[in-house]
Amino acid sequence: MLKIKDKYDVVVIGSGPSGCASAIRCAQLGLKTLCVDNLQHSQSQKLMPGIFTNALCLEMVALLVSAKLYDDVAKNINAHGIYVENLTLNVSQMVQRKNNVLAQINRDIAKQFNEYQVDFIHAKAKLLSPKTVEITSTLESPNKKIIAQHIILATESSPIPIPCAAIDNKYILDSSAALNLDEVPKRVAILGAGVIGLELGGIWKKLGAEVILLDAQETFLGLADHQISRVAYKVFTEQGLEFRLGTRVISTKVANKKVLVEYQDSDGTHGIRVDKLIVASGRKPNSENLSAPEANLLLDENGFVHVNEKCRTNLPGVYAIGDLTMLGPMLAHKGMAEGVFVAEQIAGIQSSPVNYNILPNVIHSEPEIAWVGQSEQALKSIGDAIKVGIFPLNMNPKAKFADKASGMVKVITCAKNDTILGIHIIGNNASELIAEAVLGMEFSACSEDFIRTIHSHPSYTESISEACLAIRNNKLFHS
Repeated sequence: MLKIKDKYDVVVIGSGPSGCASAIRCAQLGLKTLCVDNLQHSQSQKLMPGIFTNALCLEMVALLVSAKLYDDVAKNINAHGIYVENLTLNVSQMVQRKNNVLAQINRDIAKQFNEYQVDFIHAKAKLLSPKTVEITSTLESPNKKIIAQHIILATESSPIPIPCAAIDNKYILDSSAALNLDEVPKRVAILGAGVIGLELGGIWKKLGAEVILLDAQETFLGLADHQISRVAYKVFTEQGLEFRLGTRVISTKVANKKVLVEYQDSDGTHGIRVDKLIVASGRKPNSENLSAPEANLLLDENGFVHVNEKCRTNLPGVYAIGDLTMLGPMLAHKGMAEGVFVAEQIAGIQSSPVNYNILPNVIHSEPEIAWVGQSEQALKSIGDAIKVGIFPLNMNPKAKFADKASGMVKVITCAKNDTILGIHIIGNNASELIAEAVLGMEFSACSEDFIRTIHSHPSYTESISEACLAIRNNKLFHS
């Protein structure tokens, strides 16, 4: 059992992506660091308590890889002259593989903690003052107060509860439980057609379920570039996903091993009966009971911790990162970048703040959706003169060879100086392609830079330079 000390240079509360990144970087920079987390994984996952607890994005991708493989074998492999007889699906084994991979990632992070001498304890932590944290653990009695020169709050987020759809994780599931089913439900409804709902819907559709997505918004994927959203809606609908937008769920009831979902739209009140209802309607910061009232930590009305551009709270020496703040979207890589930035601040290293304008956004659907920078509709709304270049992936040889030619690459530049303002992708490997776009924008690249960069042929990466070439023949857009 770890004997935690009375004093540390840094205490990190939370061991999700942002917490782990900040704790490891602090230790690398010579700061004596304690990381505290109280979340316990389910028995089926067999992970170390606390370490990398916010692994929803990893769970999603791990299961989606298996679902894609099954779907390709079931539907597409014959075209390659490969035939499989008596194809069967073992969902329990698929989920177990996912959990085994997560456990290995968990062990790898634990090794890093050991290598850099980060102390870790599975316990509850509460901020008492700018330099004091109270630790409550079944392994530590009585409660222990830790003094720290710096405190980093990194407790991430959790699903927003919906009163009319109480989670029981048997019939009405949260997003984590939806990734740990032992069989494919025949009919699934998902409350929320945003990023998480779309990713979950794609997984279970590929595994054979009928999937209905209910969303209160009238516009599908409103945060993405609208042209990309329209293409995505068409592609996903053709795959068999059913979207019911502009709907409001008013009640749910479990009866006879089914979930009765009642919702309203512009045509009135309707009901559907499904085997499982997955609630994926957003997340909230885990700030409840994070600090004692006398600490006077400043929160907004939605529970987000107030910080400045350097992730500093209103309390000296106390920082907040990741999903706890309103700085940027709730993305794991955003929180990890903030964790490193804060660690370097504490160590006295002058590093640039996180550039929230150039964060890659990724939806791990099939095909994937990714973007960086501004959308066409946002730029038009502020009156910026822009040029747009589009390259359809059905013109890309590599995508054709892989039978993954649905989608497009869209590049938006400033009409005056050719600087890249946004790159938006829907297609296979979009989550990887977007990295080149982010790098280019980080160094203020123009479309000419992408054109003159030699890309291998055939490759998916050619598509970005091809979209930039298309700008030369595209019309000038004005608001």
